[in-house]
This record gives sequence, C-alpha cells and structure tokens, in this order.
Amino acid sequence: MESRDVLDRGPWYENKWWLIVLIVAFFAAPLVFGEFYLTVLCEALVMSMLALSFNLLFGFMGQLSFGQAAFFGLGGYGVAMLMTKTHVNFWLSIVAGVLVAAVVGLIVGFFCVRLRGIYFAILTLAFGQLVFFIIFKWHNFTGGDDGIQGVFPPSYLKSPVSYYYFILLVFLGSTYVLRRIVRSPFGQIVKGMRENTIRTEFLGIHIAKYQLIAFVIAAALAGLAGAIWVPFYRSVAPSYLTWIKSGEPVMAAILGGPSLFLGPVLGMFIMTFFHAWVLGFTVYWPVVMGALILAIIFFLPGGILGFLQEKLKERETRKQRGDRDEFAEDAGDIKSIR
Repeated sequence: MESRDVLDRGPWYENKWWLIVLIVAFFAAPLVFGEFYLTVLCEALVMSMLALSFNLLFGFMGQLSFGQAAFFGLGGYGVAMLMTKTHVNFWLSIVAGVLVAAVVGLIVGFFCVRLRGIYFAILTLAFGQLVFFIIFKWHNFTGGDDGIQGVFPPSYLKSPVSYYYFILLVFLGSTYVLRRIVRSPFGQIVKGMRENTIRTEFLGIHIAKYQLIAFVIAAALAGLAGAIWVPFYRSVAPSYLTWIKSGEPVMAAILGGPSLFLGPVLGMFIMTFFHAWVLGFTVYWPVVMGALILAIIFFLPGGILGFLQEKLKERETRKQRGDRDEFAEDAGDIKSIR
C-alpha cells in the first residue's frame, strides 16, 4: 500500500506546488527578461516540445529516433507555404502543419516500427535525410536552400510578449496532454514494450500497432513545435530538417534524464540558455557543449533530474530505515521493562 502511494505521487518535481511556482514564474517572465532573453525563452519552450516528442519514443518506448527534426521542419514548412503562397488563416495553417507532420509520421512509422534498436535509428535517420533532400532540392515549391521568408503571425501576436504567451499556452497544453497519454493504459503498454517486448507480445498486445500510434503522436507534437516556431522566427529553412537538428533533443534527454518525463525539458532549457550565453564570447560553443555532455554521461548517467531523483530516493530509504530501527528500539525497551 505504501509503495502504491509513492507511485501515485510521482516524481518530486511533479508536486502541484512546484508546478504552480514554475507556471507563475513563466507567466511573470516578460516582466523580468528583456527582448533577447524572452526570445531565448520562446526557443527553449518550442524546442522542449520537440524534446518531449523525441522522448516519447526514446525514454518511454525505448526506440532511438534521429528523424524528429524532419517532422519539426514539415510542420514549419506547412505553415509557411500555406500562409505565404495561398494566404490561409494562421490557425488553420497551424492545424494543417500538424496534420502534415502526423500523416508523414504515419507513413514513415509504418516502416520504422517493424525494426528494433540501431536499425530503427538508422531508418529514421534515412527518412529524415530523404525529406530534407526533397525540400532542399525542390526550389520551385519550397524555396530550396533560400527557404521561405515573410511568415508573419496575426497582428495581435506580432509583439514578442504576446507571441511568448501563445507559445507558453501551447507548451503547457501539449505537455499536459502528453503527460496524460504517458500515464494512461496506452502509455503503460508502451513502457511495457520498452522493458520487455517479447513478454508484452505474449500478452496478446499488437506491438507494431502501439508503436505506430506512439510514432504518429511524436510526429504530430514535433510538427506542432515547428508550426508555432516559424511565425515567430518569420521564416523557415532546410536547416530545420537536418540530422544535426535531430541530435538536439537527443542531447537534451541525456542532460536532463530520459527516464523522467520533464528530464528532456530541463536539458533543453540548459542547452538553449547555455548556447545563448556561450555565443557571447566564442563561436566554438559545440566544443563546450560536447564537454558538458561528456561530463553528464560519465558522472550523472541518469541525467540531472535522474540524479536528483535517485538521491531523494536514497534519502527517503535511509529515513524509513531509521524510523524502523527507532521503532524496533522503542519496542525492545518496552519489552525489557515488562
């Protein structure tokens, strides 16, 4: 009964008071940050959505994907082309961008979920590079290496502060929905496949079906991130779809901890703000970031949140053991008195 209560509480950082403080801090951020750091914060929120989409596949399903940037870029290109070429409404363009990413994710996932391990990772990388090559070469339709410029949001979202609040609301909503999915019976089946695919299959569960659904959800979330980022950045380019971009959520998961839901979010915030700070005095920020990643891998293999969670568990275990020893000692004293 005690272990069930601990499980229901979830990780310490998901305590409602922690979350309330964080949400209030996010809403108060424009009062503290200038335009530059508000832009960095917007980027961190959007890229955190991409990191969460990746971690649904890696941290919870156990499959490493190097193609999430393709869906991120497809969502962005869908919005950009609809708004600049056909002048479709901003909101409808975002919905269309998410649908494009989800449909392509359905097609790609149909082939990818049949494989495991390194083969899954290589196939997602190959599909991602294929999508990148098509967009890069199809100059008449996508703008080629020039990309698409002049993607402006509606007038009421043109200021950095108003668009920041829009990004924040989308981030909070999508994070809440994804958390509900992860904690649902569907999410438990996905995690069961990660732990033991053969045993899960013996239970009569269609492995490929559940993995395909998870793949489409991850693609749609990545597409949503790209769809809301492009109007803020006012443009989209093929660099959004490269394998290097797909490596960012991988590093974020390693930094924060892939085994915990908000681990990649913490990792992405560290990466984004660290990037903005390091670029102030050197252009060789990948060297510094690489050294940080190596340090995390060697000294904190579970990521930063994973390390903190482990220490808190050890502390709680020691406290419970101490309480049991104290109770046993008191019981022995009472018995000796009798």
